[in-house]
Amino acid sequence: MTGSDLLIKRKSVVRITTGSQTLDELLGGGIETLCITEAFGEFRSGKTQLAHTLCVSTQLPLHMHGGNGKVAYIDTEGTFRPERIVPIAERFGMDANAVLDNIIYARAYTYEHQYNLLLGLAAKMAEEPFRLLIVDSVIALFRVDFSGRGELAERQQKLAQMLSRLTKIAEEFNVAVYITNQVIADPGGGMFITDPKKPAGGHVLAHAATIRLMLRKGKGEQRVCKIFDAPNLPEGEAVFQITTGGLMDVKD
Repeated sequence: MTGSDLLIKRKSVVRITTGSQTLDELLGGGIETLCITEAFGEFRSGKTQLAHTLCVSTQLPLHMHGGNGKVAYIDTEGTFRPERIVPIAERFGMDANAVLDNIIYARAYTYEHQYNLLLGLAAKMAEEPFRLLIVDSVIALFRVDFSGRGELAERQQKLAQMLSRLTKIAEEFNVAVYITNQVIADPGGGMFITDPKKPAGGHVLAHAATIRLMLRKGKGEQRVCKIFDAPNLPEGEAVFQITTGGLMDVKD
């Protein structure tokens, strides 16, 4: 593949709205296809709420900043709520049942199960027009299945295999891959930060995710998204709010 070929391939990138225009602008238009976007943050920072909003916005037509495609959701922590999709679909003027019918859902219980689900998914994506794959959360099962310190090297190797599979899916089927991640204590986080945190998964995850977003709580239902790492986006922050209709801009 030449540089010109790659440029043509990049032109097929679709950017899917997050529901918040401010956040979309920070992301250069929305969540991109052809790559992995990772969101990490503490509990209730908005990672899963963004996932639910994307389940709906991905199905919007392209001229409405959607992806005009189906969604696959791999849930490792039991956080997906179909009833949450209904008011989000209504906000976008869509039929909630039709939206739910276009989401294929699987609950993963072990890291091996999670990997095997991805293998089965590729066959399905080859036949149907998918535009988004969500893995919420990407690392939870690895942290459960490899809990001893002596198992860290094996865990990272298995995690790398799974992330490489996610990258392949993103590039082969032009889908956006959105993964959520947990945070862990960061002992080297500096003296001036109270309770410093960093994303779990180490270098393996850092290299696999093209766009890394750090989410944190603001006041009330407001959340702040910071670009933690991205090759094509300037550093910056966006404030949005979580509503029954999904992610939205903050109302003044």
